[in-house]
Amino acid sequence: MKPSVIFLDAVGTLFGVQGTVGEIYSRFAAQAGVQVDPQSLNQAFIESFFSAPKAAFPGVAPSDLPAQELRWWKAVATRAFQQVDAFSAFADFDDFFQILFDHFATPDPWFVYPEVPQVLQQWQQQGIQLGVISNFDSRLHSVLAALNLRDYFDTVTSSTEVGAAKPDPQVFTVALAKHPDRMNGAWHIGDSWEDDYQGAEQAGLRGLWLNRSGKTPPGPTYTEITDLSRLTLTSE
Repeated sequence: MKPSVIFLDAVGTLFGVQGTVGEIYSRFAAQAGVQVDPQSLNQAFIESFFSAPKAAFPGVAPSDLPAQELRWWKAVATRAFQQVDAFSAFADFDDFFQILFDHFATPDPWFVYPEVPQVLQQWQQQGIQLGVISNFDSRLHSVLAALNLRDYFDTVTSSTEVGAAKPDPQVFTVALAKHPDRMNGAWHIGDSWEDDYQGAEQAGLRGLWLNRSGKTPPGPTYTEITDLSRLTLTSE
């Protein structure tokens, strides 16, 4: 069946990281005179990221969001570098991290999955409205534009701007409200089983799990696809 609106996650769904975060962090650290093993740093980053609270800041004024986002990511990076005993080696970690943070607002650390532009164009031509729902931060807007993806989307909704993160139903509700004439027949596609598939289903959308790496589903799923081109839509 053809949906009226399709929402998509961002990182891991539309675009991914060139290499690993640990490799990028390690390269920038080397430029600051600090040598860190990329693999160890990447594992430390993953542990730090998933142990952190979700990137959502309810009650924070829009003008204060960029500073709050920077603090959140700096805390994640700080724990990662501390875990590999490299944090104290930086002469000025604040300056180092500002450069690193700004880097991830550019297209350089990212790549677009090969099928994405063509599939998005096809869905647009079918009259389907498209939106992004992501637990990224406000840099998402500049990244989508830099990767030549922004024009495919009618709306972009990020957790930091809403004050709630997937799988919280609130972020889906806010995104749906931007498509008032399309609220019936809304789908959400993403690579996270909990945040994207289960979160969408619990919010009343149809969830589709994008399983690019062939992981074993942690539970039953109605729809699982390995890339976006595997999803066939009919007009009925």
